[in-house]
Amino acid sequence: MARYTDPSCKLCRREKQKLFLKGTKCFSEKCPVEKRNYPPGQHGNGRRQKISEYGVQLREKQKIRRTYGLLETQFRIAFEKASRMRGVTGDNLVKLLERRLDNVIYRLNISPSRKSARQLILHRHITVNGSVVNIPSYILNPGDVVQLKEASRKLEVVHEALKRTRGDAGVPTWLSLNKAELSGTLLAIPERADIQLNANEQLVVELYSK
Repeated sequence: MARYTDPSCKLCRREKQKLFLKGTKCFSEKCPVEKRNYPPGQHGNGRRQKISEYGVQLREKQKIRRTYGLLETQFRIAFEKASRMRGVTGDNLVKLLERRLDNVIYRLNISPSRKSARQLILHRHITVNGSVVNIPSYILNPGDVVQLKEASRKLEVVHEALKRTRGDAGVPTWLSLNKAELSGTLLAIPERADIQLNANEQLVVELYSK
């Protein structure tokens, strides 16, 4: 399976903002964005020419894709699926990405990052409605219950993530967390206004429409 293997912090510096790819490191003084909030490379901190319209659209696409940890092909498939849904394509895309199993695990504070959530899923620690699911891109529907397997409930990475976020603090309104059972429920499909994402998905629609 293809995956990104270079330093994650380079991606945040390229987008000039925190994408929260490294879990607890993103909240510490060690976060490179705090010290070097400019693109990596020898010309990263130099003067740059005015960015084109295409460049602005590309940066927004890359920002969203990297935030959710998708490769280009995976992102394009998600966009095409969103374009076939009723409603605004940009909103549909973000709502679809938020309902991915790895993202829901992250939003529930069960893992410190989406990358860590994918590891939990791939290692078969996660169940959906009582059945093990090892597909990070699995799309949840309202009413679906996500839970750690009983044998996996003592994992240190999970308890550290819950401790850092104080359990259900910061859990979106469209999710509910049962800290005692280490489970969560998708209450409803989120509205765009309820999704914490500092990006303009409409520019992605314009990019792919060319």
